[in-house]
Amino acid sequence: MKVLKFGGTSVGSVESILSLKRIVEREAQRQPVVVVVSALGGITDQLLSTAQLALSGNETWKDSFDNMVERHHQLIDSVITDNIKHSELYHKVDTLFEQLHSIYFGVFLIHDLSHKTEDTIVSYGERLSSHIVATLVENARWIDARTFIKTERKHNKHVLDSTLTQQLVRDAFSHQHTITLVPGFISQDKDTHETTNLGRGGSDYTASIIAAALDADILEIWTDVNGFMTADPKVIKAAYTIHELSYIEAMELCNFGAKVVYPPTIYPVCVKNIPIQVKNTFDPDGEGTIIKAKIKNDGKPIKGISSIKGTTLINVAGLSMVGVIGVNRRIFTALANHGISVFMVSQASSENSTSIGVREQDADAAVAVLNDEFAKEIETGAMFPMEAQSGLATIAIVGENMRHLPGIAAKLFETLGRSGISVIAFAQGSSETNISVVIEAAYLRKALNVLHDSFFLSEYKVLNLFICGIGTVGGKLIEQIRSQYDELKEHSRLKLNVVGIASSKHAIYNRDGLDLQTYREELQASELSSPQKLCEAVIGMNIFNSVFVDCTASGEIAALYQPLLEHNISVVAANKIAASSPYDEYMRLKQTAVTRGVKFRYETNVGAGLPIIGTINDLRNSGDKILKIEAVLSGTLNFIFNELTADVPFSETVHRAKEEGYSEPDPRIDLSGKDVIRKLVILTREAGYKAEQEEVEKHLFVPDEYFEGSVDEFWKRLPQLDDDFEKRRRTLEQQGERWRFVASMEHGKMKVGLQAVAQSHPFYNLEGSNNIVLLTTERYKAYPMQIQGYGAGADVTAAGVFANIMSIANI
Repeated sequence: MKVLKFGGTSVGSVESILSLKRIVEREAQRQPVVVVVSALGGITDQLLSTAQLALSGNETWKDSFDNMVERHHQLIDSVITDNIKHSELYHKVDTLFEQLHSIYFGVFLIHDLSHKTEDTIVSYGERLSSHIVATLVENARWIDARTFIKTERKHNKHVLDSTLTQQLVRDAFSHQHTITLVPGFISQDKDTHETTNLGRGGSDYTASIIAAALDADILEIWTDVNGFMTADPKVIKAAYTIHELSYIEAMELCNFGAKVVYPPTIYPVCVKNIPIQVKNTFDPDGEGTIIKAKIKNDGKPIKGISSIKGTTLINVAGLSMVGVIGVNRRIFTALANHGISVFMVSQASSENSTSIGVREQDADAAVAVLNDEFAKEIETGAMFPMEAQSGLATIAIVGENMRHLPGIAAKLFETLGRSGISVIAFAQGSSETNISVVIEAAYLRKALNVLHDSFFLSEYKVLNLFICGIGTVGGKLIEQIRSQYDELKEHSRLKLNVVGIASSKHAIYNRDGLDLQTYREELQASELSSPQKLCEAVIGMNIFNSVFVDCTASGEIAALYQPLLEHNISVVAANKIAASSPYDEYMRLKQTAVTRGVKFRYETNVGAGLPIIGTINDLRNSGDKILKIEAVLSGTLNFIFNELTADVPFSETVHRAKEEGYSEPDPRIDLSGKDVIRKLVILTREAGYKAEQEEVEKHLFVPDEYFEGSVDEFWKRLPQLDDDFEKRRRTLEQQGERWRFVASMEHGKMKVGLQAVAQSHPFYNLEGSNNIVLLTTERYKAYPMQIQGYGAGADVTAAGVFANIMSIANI
């Protein structure tokens, strides 16, 4: 035989209850079935809230009551078409509602609501729904669960009397019927015969008790999800169904927040080795999750991640606890006697403190109980008053494959630490199937996502990008990400999720990812933003695996790197300002990134997409020493001097550089050498020398007065330089030389300037906007290492930024 339990959502609508009918009648053709049903979805909460309205003397309890009556009537009218059955069912249901109305009216009149009365009130949900289902399903027999599910009172709670209940279940089902309908959740006190219940979610427990007592072949839990998920799908989009779980794994997940199955459900069937299958009423042909003793090894270290919100950690501490036998016994006995459950314990090896995790609603009572229990010790100073820390959440990673597998706990802590999440308390059972950590509740979503990603439960690795700047470089980068998105998903199992895009005045955000085809229109329609608002929004989203990508030339945006890194957000910068800022600020950024376990990448600061900074770092990391750097670092200036001919004057080449997108938005930054100076300082620092911009020796080719005033004035005056440049160009041409704006560093000494290079020089044939770098090191002394290629342009710079992003993704 088979026991099937249907939850509130499975009986809460016409669609779901008709699906229930089909499932039950199909199964009954194969074998006898016992069907346990919950109240209609949401009715138990409404029963309780209506009771509170009546208790407070609020007349609206009648409206809430009438609403419940109407909902049940509408369901009956929709699914029961036989007139006789319809009339009989109406009579049963309305009789129950008349009783319920009288109880509510009594509560309203005397302003009293005892636990006994409340238990009676909530019992009506299952009693009503089970009668509807028993009438709907053909040839179903209805049995009142209170006749065989018996409880006794212990520690102010109703506890199942297992021995008596098992015997009564066997007696009640001694005459097997094809389909038997049972209301779940409700029970009866064995001594007083008062109506009691098995707790919220108790319908699962009812079904388990029956399945175990009758030695059923299987217990099926029908709900509105496809079984146990690797994590909460409302929090983690990449969560998926776990097809097999052991009893221990399922119990651990249930105890730590997975609401698929009520935790006490597992024990009765586990003892009898009866499998549990969790299936979806709305997808009856789905595989669901099977829970049994022995399962296949899928090779993954953990099966799932579960969590409990509303955690309070109570610290019981005192020097008198060290080496004293019985302290923990007193803690747990005192709490148990007051019906307070402890779900996690963490104790220091010195024994001077024990931290216990309780639910927030039990925190005040737990503190009071423990302060009372240890009142004498507190009074003498041998122990401290109880400290309660609320606003926390507990996360558990669960899986039997963790047993004897080294490094799981290390990976857990390293993953959380790299995301800026502190572990407040930690516990691991000797069975090694559950590792639990307590963190601040504000970081729960972030922690769940990063752990799910880190432990390979996600189908894809996810990187969440905030892109600032949608000009030439930023716009190209977004195009490249959009065009490569599917390719990366399919072949690299990587999702680049752009969750934020900011322009100079606007910003848009979406935790699930922005549409990269319509983002410009969305930006235009969004509210005004600012660097400060941008920083607050990025940090405030508190999203896992975050990367801030700066494609601007803004000092205000560069100033955001420090707080972003401090909040464990990696930074990829095409913007050169931060890496060329005062040396102490530059080092602080790098050190913060290392300390926080995140990345600060800025390869495109020099040479666009060329691997210059990375190569220098590789040389130094391998023990080499950079002695000298010679470079043409401005693609813009190289383009200008390559374009310069008898027919194309100097001013025209500058215009062309601007039009081709090689120059900065203000080309004076390039012509002043400021851009090259920044790049040289960055390379010098990466080479291991302390360097400041002010220390660079400058030999410039445009008079200082041209850099004063507005950009428009600059463009008007620029042709005045054409004649002089042409004369000097002709002289160079006659000598067989060319101009190159060269940056050099030797043993930490830096200089930039316009130089004439002969045909034998490596810089002579440098084409277009190309860059070139010669690195003389202790290993490359006689023949310097040469790096050459495109050093400017939106496409190659965007590609370099993209490569930096990918380097973070591949960590």
